[in-house]
Amino acid sequence: MENIRQMPLYAQNTWGLQNCIYRFTYLWLRNGDNFWFFLTTVGESRVYGYRFFGGRWNQYSVAVRDIVNFHCSPPTPTLY
Repeated sequence: MENIRQMPLYAQNTWGLQNCIYRFTYLWLRNGDNFWFFLTTVGESRVYGYRFFGGRWNQYSVAVRDIVNFHCSPPTPTLY
């Protein structure tokens, strides 16, 4: 057991990110960036969605290995 290395903090489990699909998610990246991101797809190595910059929402993707931490907003209630 001593030979098993701990996973670095930035290694994320994509299953956790799966719960954030179609939610506003705050991301903290290894390079120090942090921002709101509307997550639409989680791949094996990248997450895809929209990031607000330049006064509008733009398509954007982030490598999973670059994500240090994330926080999903609660789901939006519906009327039905």
